[in-house]
Amino acid sequence: MIQFRFKLICLIGIAVALFSACSATQIKSVWKDPSYAAHPQRVMVIAVAREPIYRRIIEDEYVLQLKARGVDAIASYSTLPDSSQDDQKAIAKMVEQLGADTVLVSRLVSKRSVRVYYPATISYRPHYYGTWPDYYLHGYESINAPGYSTKYEYALMETNLYEASNDKLIWAVTTETGIENLNTSLIKPYISTILNTMVTHGILRN
Repeated sequence: MIQFRFKLICLIGIAVALFSACSATQIKSVWKDPSYAAHPQRVMVIAVAREPIYRRIIEDEYVLQLKARGVDAIASYSTLPDSSQDDQKAIAKMVEQLGADTVLVSRLVSKRSVRVYYPATISYRPHYYGTWPDYYLHGYESINAPGYSTKYEYALMETNLYEASNDKLIWAVTTETGIENLNTSLIKPYISTILNTMVTHGILRN
């Protein structure tokens, strides 16, 4: 029974570790224009996505979290239809009309898959060591669990911040996030990581 409980605790720990590894966002690279000393006051948020639903979810979450930090923000889909998403002139016109001082663009660059193999394990039925027959039975009744493999997927994302007055790039970050069937619950912590990184590099106020 003790051995069973120990194994159960280990399995739970492994599961938690794997989930954390799959869902966490890792910062791959960050760049900031050293000459930029201002702070965004009104941000136009643009998520480049094939599916309109993901464009809306990502932009809405950016707007929500930016406003919670005291920065005004606008979701591009609220002013530009999906059919105009690739119309740079229409976007620039809307940025000017709405008085945005910066434009944040986020897009999926690529995906990669990693297959991890977990080797077979051996466990034992409850036993006692008091006599040699019991000990012999312990060794004889070992149970083999076959090995198995699992595939994990990762999304490489780029998020760039541009100054609206001159279209100049002022900040950029590349991230990699573990994904599972495009689980939208990962978007909130992903965006939180992006904005926390912006604070670290002095783009947003703490």
